[in-house]
Amino acid sequence: MAAQSFVLLEDRAVLAVSGADRRAFLQGLVSNDVLKVGPARALHAALLTPQGKYLHDFFMVEEGEAIGLDSAAERLSDLRRRLLLYRLRAKAAIEERPDLAVAAVFGEDAPDAFGLEAEPGAARAFAGGTAFVDPRLSALGVRLILPRPVLRPALLELGLAEADPALYDRHRLLLGVPDGSRDLVTEKSILLEAGFDELNGIDWQKGCYLGQELTARTKYRGLLKRRLVPVAIAGPAPPVGAIVTLGGREVGEMRSSRLDRGIAFLRIDAILAEKPLAAGEAALRVMRPSWMRLEPGSESG
Repeated sequence: MAAQSFVLLEDRAVLAVSGADRRAFLQGLVSNDVLKVGPARALHAALLTPQGKYLHDFFMVEEGEAIGLDSAAERLSDLRRRLLLYRLRAKAAIEERPDLAVAAVFGEDAPDAFGLEAEPGAARAFAGGTAFVDPRLSALGVRLILPRPVLRPALLELGLAEADPALYDRHRLLLGVPDGSRDLVTEKSILLEAGFDELNGIDWQKGCYLGQELTARTKYRGLLKRRLVPVAIAGPAPPVGAIVTLGGREVGEMRSSRLDRGIAFLRIDAILAEKPLAAGEAALRVMRPSWMRLEPGSESG
C-alpha cells in the first residue's frame, strides 16, 4: 500500500450556501466562527436546537462565491430544510450540490501530498475544488471536495492508492474521534460529550448562535457527566445501543464500532476508573486518546 491512501466518502454530500448574506446568516446559527472560513482555512461546526441539542455537523469550506458544507448524505435534505427555516429575509441561497463529491486521504504525512501544513483546517485549492486538513485532528488526514468526475482521477494521478472505506473508519476509531452521523443522537446529544471542544468544533469567542447558552453553561459550570470515548473490544463487537456495564452496574452504551475498536458513551467516573467493562459477550477497555480532556468539575459526575 502507498504511504497515503484515499477513500471516496459516498456517505457524504455537499450543501452550498451562497449570496451576499451567507456568512452573517450562518454565523448566527452554527457553533464555529464562519468569518474564519477562507481559501486557506476550513472549519468543523454543528447546528443545534435552541436548547443546545445536536442536529447536524459538517465541515465548512470556501467554494468560490459560496460556503460548502460537507455533511452526512442521508440527512442533507433535512439540513437544507432546517437552514431554510431560519433564512427569513437573508440574501442567501441554500442548494444541494450533487456535482461535488467528498474523499479522504490518510496515512503518514498525508498533508504533504497536497502541499499543506499538518495543521487542523489548513486548506488550499486543488483540481478545481478544495483540499483541507481535517479540522478536528490533523492525524485524521486530508479531506477533499471536488467535482465528481475529477475526484478519483486526480487522486490516482498523485500516486495515491484507493482503499476500502472500512480502513478509514478504523483509522478514525483508533484515533478515538466520534462520527457525528453515527455516534451522536439527533435532538439528544450535546457537543461537549462528543469532544467538539478539544476537536475544534466550537468557537468560544464568537457571538450568539443556536444552542450557545446550554453549550457554554455545560462547559463553565462543569456539568458534563458522560463522554463518547474509544474502547478496545475483546469478543464480538456489541451492536449500537448495547448496554455497557462496570461490575454489573450500567455505565453507558455502545455506539459505532469496527472489528476490535469502537466508541462508547460512558459515565466519566467509569472512564476514570480504568477498569474492565462489559457489553453483551464482549469485554471493553477504555482507550482514552491524548487529545481528550476531562473537565475538572465533571470528574465526579
